[in-house]
Amino acid sequence: MNLFEVYPLNDIEIVKALGSTVWDAKGQEYLDLYGGHAVISIGHTHPHYVKRLTDQLNKVGFYSNSVKIALQVELAEKLGKVSGKEDYQLFLCNSGAEANENALKLASFYNNRKKVIAFKGAFHGRTSLAVSATDNPKIIAPVNQTDNVIFLPHNDVEALEKAFADFGEEISSVIIEGIQGVGGIREASVDFLKAIRKLCDQYNAVYIADSVQCGYGRTGIFYSHDYAGVEADVYTMAKGMGNGFPVAGIAIAPKFKPWHYMLGTTFGGNHLACAAALAVLEIMEQDDLMGNATAVGSYLIEQLKGFDAVKEVRGRGLMIGIDLPEELSHVKKNLLFTQHIFTGEAKPNVIRLLPALNLSQAHADHFLEKFTLALKEN
Repeated sequence: MNLFEVYPLNDIEIVKALGSTVWDAKGQEYLDLYGGHAVISIGHTHPHYVKRLTDQLNKVGFYSNSVKIALQVELAEKLGKVSGKEDYQLFLCNSGAEANENALKLASFYNNRKKVIAFKGAFHGRTSLAVSATDNPKIIAPVNQTDNVIFLPHNDVEALEKAFADFGEEISSVIIEGIQGVGGIREASVDFLKAIRKLCDQYNAVYIADSVQCGYGRTGIFYSHDYAGVEADVYTMAKGMGNGFPVAGIAIAPKFKPWHYMLGTTFGGNHLACAAALAVLEIMEQDDLMGNATAVGSYLIEQLKGFDAVKEVRGRGLMIGIDLPEELSHVKKNLLFTQHIFTGEAKPNVIRLLPALNLSQAHADHFLEKFTLALKEN
């Protein structure tokens, strides 16, 4: 059996990882500023994380949600405390797409409506409704196509107000990333997020904050949307939640009342997933990783703004986009293959930095040095 080809692959096999460093099968060392797409939040193979998972695996790795799982309660309490959402409810699942799918479904149950507002440049996942709310027609299969999703310009308050005026009683939810990842590290403005909150309140629609990539402390606050000073009804989370273990969730405001079988999952909230998620939160809290994300991220952003070759630097904390001109489209490849630094990208020419939240100042300086060299290469 052959593998079904999904992505174009770099000819590199990672065989060892520690902190913000990875090594390939040939022994070459790399600085990891990609984190497997914003997944590695506390660094690779963190000793507390490894111990938490190993100890749990030696007790019980999995049982279904048909029994009490004390780790789920412990995780909900810790997550509420660290995120500042102690009055919210937690539903656990397995991936960001699944989190967004369940959030959209929950909203529709809540107000018995169908229409969803999403935005140009959005990426919310690859499952049925999540992909329909994603601004990429190429990955929306015919079976996923729906007239229920309305795409609006990003950060356009006037267009948002008009959509609610036209469809207000039909709109179930508004889903938005605090900072668009695939869309090129584009932050939702404070005024825009406040307008979403106001209009959702006015029309009894649900404000869904997609925090899958931009959340979990990456921007220096737990949910990036909250910098606008208003709360969402539902926060979705995944990538950084398990530091590589598949775990995701949605934080649900108190006004939503569950009924049995409203949502469901087989693997969500299993013993190992909860152990992984607890280890992440424990390290985040113990080592003040949100403070570190703010400090090191701000330093990187300011330094990058000093490069004449860079068109624009966008982002917050350790979610950074470096917008390059077309003639420097090769720089990402230079960084990987000659300077040995993993980064992400967004089309057409944005380099995305999504490192572990405990990235050191020394690692930041190392990147800046290598970035300087990569810009000079042909």
